[in-house]
This record gives sequence, structure tokens and C-alpha cells, in this order.
Amino acid sequence: MNILLTGGAGFIGRWVAKRLLNDGHQVWILDDLSNGREENIAEFREHSGLKAFIEGSILDEPLLETLFAENNFDICYHLGASINVQDSIDDPRTTFNNDTVGTFYVMEQARKHNVKVVFMSTCMVYDRCTDEAGISESHPIKPASPYAGSKIAAENMVLSYFYAYGLPTVVIRPFNTYGPYQKTGGEGGVVAIFIKNELAGKDLSIYGEGTQTRDLLYVEDCARFVVEAGYSDKVNGEIVNAGLGRDIAINDLAKLIAGDESRIKHVEHIHPQSEIQKLLCNYDKAKRLLDWEPQVSLEEGIQRTKGWISTTDLI
Repeated sequence: MNILLTGGAGFIGRWVAKRLLNDGHQVWILDDLSNGREENIAEFREHSGLKAFIEGSILDEPLLETLFAENNFDICYHLGASINVQDSIDDPRTTFNNDTVGTFYVMEQARKHNVKVVFMSTCMVYDRCTDEAGISESHPIKPASPYAGSKIAAENMVLSYFYAYGLPTVVIRPFNTYGPYQKTGGEGGVVAIFIKNELAGKDLSIYGEGTQTRDLLYVEDCARFVVEAGYSDKVNGEIVNAGLGRDIAINDLAKLIAGDESRIKHVEHIHPQSEIQKLLCNYDKAKRLLDWEPQVSLEEGIQRTKGWISTTDLI
């Protein structure tokens, strides 16, 4: 198939690109490199399936019009977005434009050219988990940040194109994803940041009390989920979660990575209002409709990630 992948030079996008190329598709990657990095996709540069890498924005409507008109796409995996919760609180306009307005521009081109859209949303749209059954797709949502609000608005737009125009669309909500190629700085995930500091002999700093929990999904499991959502008609018009189905307190995660509790420090939360106290995924729907379930345990995923970070120049 001919596939457009927005945000394909980002952390998850890089692994989605790898899987699509391995599956034999023709892939066009669009990324403005505001969060992604060209080095993430350097190994694919000579791959015959990578038709083009375009450094550009989903807010550039003429660019999108040209891409869709010239390349006869079958699927658009739309991962391009502003992804930082804290940044969205400090600068909501940028996040809204990228995540909501940009998604509208993508949807308009998909409608004109009848292209299936897989929209990458986030578990951050949910209210806190209240029981051990985990968060299913029917769980209440709570836009605790402009990032979450922008994603919810975009989700509704994406689903409206399914109902109003019969366009095949699916909204996917992966839980906290980690693994190789994730940034280890301020915009990175908690696992990558903890591992970087542990390897560098630094303290591991935790916002707040550290009792908040996260359901951590290894990136290759996430990429497999993203790709399969595009291949299957069973999820058209649906919202689908993916996660490990196990949550861990940030304090316990720090102990797992550092091993030495004396290196764990608690610092004041920058934006405590955006914190979700408990995140635990119920992925029954993904298992039922896509026959998907995670394959990499948290302990194995951390070891793989640690191995990758230790061999890069990121530390």
C-alpha cells in the first residue's frame, strides 16, 4: 500500500515506519522536526520502500493537498502532534493548532481522496482509574491539560468523518509508551529520563509524592498495535486502547531502575493539576478486534531500553 505517516521521525513514528517498511509498503514520512529527529529514520534512508521524507508541517495545507493528490495513499497514520503536557499548559495555542487544527487539515485531504486515517490520541484524555479492571474505552474522559483537550477535540473530528462521510477512521489511545529512540531530556518519557540519570550516576527526581501510577507500554508493542489498526476494518469508527495491563507507581519504577533508594529525590510538581493519579489500561477491545496484546514485560522493556541508551551518546 501507499502510506502517509505524519510524525514519522518521532519516537513512536520511527518504530511505526520500521514496521510498515518491513511489511513491504511504500511510505512517505511527513515531519516538521519540532519533536522528531532525522537521525531516528537515518537507517531507512536507503530503503526502497521509503519514497520520501518531507520536512514540513501538517498546518501547511498546500503541502498536504499536493501530497494527497500526487501519491494515491491508502492509509494515513496520523501521529504528528505536540505531545508535551507541561508545554501545552504554558503555551496552549501551539498545541491546539498542531493537534486539533492540523488534524482537521489532514482529515479534509483524507476525505477528498478517500484515505483511511489512523489517529494517534493518548491515554491522557482519561480521568483517573478507579478500579483494578483498568480503563476501558467507555471510561470517563477528563481534559486535565490543553494537550488532552486538543486531542479530545481532534478525536471527535476524526470520528465525525466516519459518521458523516463514511470515511474509514480509527482513534487509538496508547498508554505511556517507552523504549529505544525516546528522548532522554525534558521532553522524554519518565523511563528514558530515569535510565539516563541512573547511567550517569545522577539522582532520579520525581514530581510530587511519586504514588501516581503509569501503565508502561514497550514501543515495539505500541507500533505493532498502531500498524494493525490501519490494516483492520473491524476497528473503523472505533476508539481502541493499548497498554500493558499493569501499572506501577513512579516510586517503584525509580527503585526498579536505580536499585538504590538513596538516589531517588522528590521535587515540587510543575503543574500538579495535570497529573493523573492512576493509569491502568484495559486492552480487551484491542485483543478482541485486532487480536493484539503486549508481548514485552516491563522488566524486559527496561533492559532493552537501558541497553540502547547505554550505547548512544545521549548520556
